[in-house]
Amino acid sequence: MSKPDETSHGVIGRISGAILATAVFTSALPAKACEVALALAVDISGSVDQREYQIQMQGLANGLRDGVISEALVRAEAAIALIQWTGSSRQILSVPWTRVRSFEDVEKLASVIETVPREWRSFSTAIGDALNFTAEHFSDVPDCKRLVIDVSGDGESNEGTEPRDVHSNLQRIGITVNALVIEKADEDLTSYFWENVITGQGAFVVTANGFNEYPDRMRTKLRREITNQVVRNEQTESETKLYAVRTDEETVW
Repeated sequence: MSKPDETSHGVIGRISGAILATAVFTSALPAKACEVALALAVDISGSVDQREYQIQMQGLANGLRDGVISEALVRAEAAIALIQWTGSSRQILSVPWTRVRSFEDVEKLASVIETVPREWRSFSTAIGDALNFTAEHFSDVPDCKRLVIDVSGDGESNEGTEPRDVHSNLQRIGITVNALVIEKADEDLTSYFWENVITGQGAFVVTANGFNEYPDRMRTKLRREITNQVVRNEQTESETKLYAVRTDEETVW
């Protein structure tokens, strides 16, 4: 019986290593193109006057137009939606999920958001119901890897389901809730949102001291939500590719 050729073993080992590396690389890389689905949930309760409503819409539009944010949205092939909410049973999807694959897509979306008419004017604040309503719409973007609700508000929930009572459902779906709080009085609204509203890995609160600070604080919030995550995802992908290459080079039987 002839002795197996060692050179053949080396070739087989390298081929097997390449196959193994490819398998590891393919299984580890994300299959989904959409990195993030971001739902912008805007408070339009009775405490928000028309000027303040316009500040919110313009602030969101200009935030999306920010050069750093728009580039990150395009790279992430993000999906964006806009929800207006106020009292219990009063929530509406004002801008349905919009895919962002180019800077032209960003501009079109921003132009739509800044002209969205206000749906209600004189109702209460039902944050829990707003979160539940928004969560239901993520089933329309099943290809997106990360699900985020960006909720803004200028008061505590005073109607409907308590925000904390919907956390288990949000966690089951895999939704992270971040918040932009508009402080208008002496009450510590920021602490309320930290303790009762936000949830999920890395969830955070950004505070604006009045509506005039809203545009700048929203830009800061969007940069943190979008740009940091895109960079982390790309670093993870690069590390996976490097691991696959090293496995290919080093695996010899």
